[in-house]
Amino acid sequence: MAQISGLATVWLTLSAPEAQAGLIRIGQSVSAQLPAFPGETFSGRVSAILPAAQADSRTLQVRVELANRGGRLRPGMFATASLAGDAAPVLTVPSEAIIRTGRRDLVMLAQGGGRYQPAEVRVGRQAGDRTEILAGLSAGDQVVASGQFLLDSEASLAGLEPRPLTNQAATAPAMGAAASMMKLAPTAAKPLLQAKGRVEEITADTITLSHGPVPAIGWPAMTMTFKLDPPSLARGLKAGDQAAFGFEQRPDGPAVRSLHRVEASR
Repeated sequence: MAQISGLATVWLTLSAPEAQAGLIRIGQSVSAQLPAFPGETFSGRVSAILPAAQADSRTLQVRVELANRGGRLRPGMFATASLAGDAAPVLTVPSEAIIRTGRRDLVMLAQGGGRYQPAEVRVGRQAGDRTEILAGLSAGDQVVASGQFLLDSEASLAGLEPRPLTNQAATAPAMGAAASMMKLAPTAAKPLLQAKGRVEEITADTITLSHGPVPAIGWPAMTMTFKLDPPSLARGLKAGDQAAFGFEQRPDGPAVRSLHRVEASR
């Protein structure tokens, strides 16, 4: 005898970065947004954390149960999800302010008078375009969020040693206090996330791509539908082509902003 469960409740399988394993727990609330339903948020709870990590992408598979009223959620759809956590004031900086060398994480501190000092930091969780700082900074420090790679190159040429990381934890502003971490170049455009993949389908304003991992946001290799902004980006492309693309995360789903064909590797 077998029992068919139906689709009244569906499973959403999340790929969570290995570094966030300690923050995920059974029963945790989850909010999910799907490109298929712009502007809507679907709520669910973590029902299981699968025991093995994905070796290629260093991610954990997290199973979330979502109520499927009306049967609109279909197997094979993709979603972007966020997990609720305990609310507490933390010190954060713009994610683009962090220089990741592979051996350590640095930021460029503004010291006034046009002078800058590299400083080593210990990073924590990332949410949206902000990254938590666990050690190395204090509330009130000003960090450079645009052009810091050029400053870091100049600092290396000048022989400046980064301010070493101490064991002292970062100090966050008190609850209700104004944010003290500032972008020094707020008008600078946010860099696009880059990936390569195979074109699966093109519609009037979307493109479906089977792409490789995107380590910057913890995405594994997968097939996903993106908005085209503008739709003319896909002109001259067809299903089966290999393409390099740049995209940005938006509240209503990821959008491709740059796209061009590349030669398939032999």
